[in-house]
Parts: sequence; structure tokens; C-alpha cells
Amino acid sequence: MSRLLRIAAAQSGPIQKAEPRQAVVARLCTMLGKAADEGADLVVFTELALTTFFPRYYEEDRDEMDLWFERDMPNAATEPLFRLARERSVGFYLGYGELTPDGQHFNTSIIVDKSGTLVGKYRKVHLPGHDEFDPEREFQHLEKCYFLPGDLGFPVWRTMGGVMGMCICNDRRWPETFRVMGLQGVELVMLGYNTPSVNSQKPDEAIEKRTFHNRLALQAGAYQNATFVVGVAKAGDEDGFHLFGESCIVNPDGEIIAMAETEADEVVMAEIDLDDCNFGKSTMFDFARHRRIEHYGRITSQTGAEPPAE
Repeated sequence: MSRLLRIAAAQSGPIQKAEPRQAVVARLCTMLGKAADEGADLVVFTELALTTFFPRYYEEDRDEMDLWFERDMPNAATEPLFRLARERSVGFYLGYGELTPDGQHFNTSIIVDKSGTLVGKYRKVHLPGHDEFDPEREFQHLEKCYFLPGDLGFPVWRTMGGVMGMCICNDRRWPETFRVMGLQGVELVMLGYNTPSVNSQKPDEAIEKRTFHNRLALQAGAYQNATFVVGVAKAGDEDGFHLFGESCIVNPDGEIIAMAETEADEVVMAEIDLDDCNFGKSTMFDFARHRRIEHYGRITSQTGAEPPAE
């Protein structure tokens, strides 16, 4: 048996601060159309796919930042994307800033199936950066200021012939992210990222190390949970701040099977067989046989490290 799925990693080039939603959505529609022309079943867009990476900007009045958030999904600006996906019978993952009816702000992603139905929602759990203006940084990274930590956990959904889950950007660096989904039998993890090429707290860190860490996290998460992983960037020079690309599709052996070559809008395709997850899940990573939860208590009982006494 095979469960074939044609996946498109739809990397976004930079989105400038002045670029309107309608223009950004038109770019997403162009990529979805190209992917559909190549037989895609599912298109994965990036984190905050509708706007510039606004957490780099500081506003004393938080209400001034609400213009970067979506109150409804779909809405008037994004309806063309949903309509095109329905017409072309293509599912998609989309990241955006969410403003809830009760005024809460989240870094959010959704899965939409081939009929245009919203299947699932995820809210970013592991928020990086800081919660107040930091004059010591070369640029700000105010995710902890503008977003609340996600409150939906790491659910998975059975859709489009497989078991699918989501995370966002910094979540990829935390093995708990993948393991919680792995324990639900996940076969495809989708995530978007907007990652600066420069570490604002360590400016001399080379971009090669930054991109290595990106690949390391995606490949380890895939291998250690016998799942496909699709990581999709927003890349290039955005309002004078550089984001790295390297959007990629990783198989359950932890091998990169497709990768973006540019820092522009780019569609990267791969045909995958979700049944390729079965071998790893039934051997090396057969959790039911091999996990020893009696020894894992620290993982959920504490946050910071507690070294032994000197």
C-alpha cells in the first residue's frame, strides 16, 4: 500500500512593511496556482505569511500593532486564497497573527483541506525574544510582547489521507514539540519560520551556523519521530533586515529531499508516501515498546535546569 501526497513548500520572499495584504495574498495565490499546476495536494506557506515580521518593531501603544493581526480567517483579504484553493482542490497551511474576539493575540497557523474547510488551528507555544524594548540589541524581537503563548497544545488531525500536525518557527528547536505529536502518530509536521540571519544577541555568529541549526532541528524532529517535516521560510531582505531561506522537505529518515535555492517566492515540490513513516514507527521509534516514562518526570515537572550541588 502507498499513500502518496504531492507537497509544495511555498517559500515567501520578503514582505516589506508597506506592502498591502491584497498584494501579499496575490503572491500566495500565484504560488498556490503554480503548485496546483504541478499536481500539488497540499501547499505549506510560512509563518506570518500575510505581513512583514512585525515583532522587530516596537510600539509603546500596543493597540497600534493590531493592524498586523487578523480578526477573522478567512477574511476579505484572504478569501481569494481560500477560493483558489477550493477551485484547484489543494489544501494548505497558513501562518498569521491572530486577534481573538476577546482581545488576545497569538502567532497562529491553520490547516485547510482541499474543500476549503478549516481542519485545525495551532498557536505558537515557544515564543522567543523579549517582552520589552531592549536598547542593547541590534534589532528587536518582541514576540513575547505582542503574542501570548499558545493555549491549544500540539494537536494532530486526520486529514488528506494522513495524520498531520503543526508548529511554528522556534517550536522546531524544542524536541517536546515533535514528541508530543509523535505520540499521536503524526506523519507530517508543517511549520513556517521567519528567522533572522543575524543573532541580535550574538552578532558575530555566522549565517552558516544559523542555517545549520535550522536543518538540524528539522531533521532531528523528523527522524526521532518517524515523520515527514516541511519547514517553510520567509526569506530575503525585509525592511533592511535579512531572513534566511532554505525551506525544505524532510523524510522520516531525517534526509532533506527538497530545498529552496533562492530567497524569493519559490515553490519546492516533492512527492511523498506517508506509508514511509511505518518502518520507523514500528522499529527504532516504536514508542509503546521502547519508551520508559518512569524516568521522564523532570520533563514536565520543572522548567529551568537544576544542576547537582557543587
